[in-house]
Amino acid sequence: MNEQDGQGRQERADAVDREMAARLLPDAVVRALGSWWETNAAAFADGTAGAHTVRYTPGRWAQITPWPEALAPTSAGGDAAVSRAEVASAVADALRREAFQEALVATYVWGKGKRGTPGGSGPATLHKILAFDSLDTALATAVTALREHGAPQAYAALHRQVPGLGPAFFTKFLYFTGIALPPAHGPRPLILDRVLSRRLRWMAAAVGRESRHDVDGSVAAWVWSDSNWSPHRYQVYVSFMHAAANQLAGGDSWPSGAAPDLLECALFTTSWETSG
Repeated sequence: MNEQDGQGRQERADAVDREMAARLLPDAVVRALGSWWETNAAAFADGTAGAHTVRYTPGRWAQITPWPEALAPTSAGGDAAVSRAEVASAVADALRREAFQEALVATYVWGKGKRGTPGGSGPATLHKILAFDSLDTALATAVTALREHGAPQAYAALHRQVPGLGPAFFTKFLYFTGIALPPAHGPRPLILDRVLSRRLRWMAAAVGRESRHDVDGSVAAWVWSDSNWSPHRYQVYVSFMHAAANQLAGGDSWPSGAAPDLLECALFTTSWETSG
């Protein structure tokens, strides 16, 4: 691809972003989210994702230190469960002590849950991340960037800075940090992973077809890839999600005043692409 082609693609990506910001969630997605809320209203009655709970196996993380007290001891047998609210409390406590690695462990274990752990990939990867010499500096820099500037700057502070720690997991760290330390400017961080990116890709592809800015969906596939999103893409994501949360709150199928992380949680667990 030559430079001109690259510029054309970026211009089309910007055009699709503007269209998505103007249109927000399409009807099919609003209906799917309304159905999700009907099913989950009792669990998330406070309008946040705090009750979202995952199961994990503490014994598989025995090699990991520092280990947060909020998590079950690694000597415990069987499985345990931890909610977003419990992780948020653990992260707030760790950040008060500037125990940045402990905060990261809490968010990482919650994010991984039981996925990938039978073969040790979760604990093994986290062990390598914790061994990185400049980890504390990177995490502290991101926390400062979030507190003093905003979510995009905090994202940029961690983007490609820590080997093995990609956006799918460091945005979890930023999300929980943002609950404890709301940013000085702009919206709070939200989790962005492959599942959520694919949800946005579907919406972007639909908008691209309708607006003729991206007829074949290639731009949507480029900007909403499965990983390694740019700080700009993260800014677009967070802005869209906060605006979409406001859109939903103004309707009759979503709780008024609900936090944007409830939308993020619902999008993660809801699929509408094959349901019309």
